[in-house]
Amino acid sequence: MADKVMLECTECHNRNYNTTKNKKNVTGRMELKKYCKFCKTHTVHKETK
Repeated sequence: MADKVMLECTECHNRNYNTTKNKKNVTGRMELKKYCKFCKTHTVHKETK
């Protein structure tokens, strides 16, 4: 049941990370705080389609 998703930086809108999520446990869109190499800081990354 794991689906592949892309994570997009909320500051610069670059798609930096690919990850998987379990649709049974996480019903909404994921938000993780990860490092953005373009912004050179830790920012919130949101799930995109």
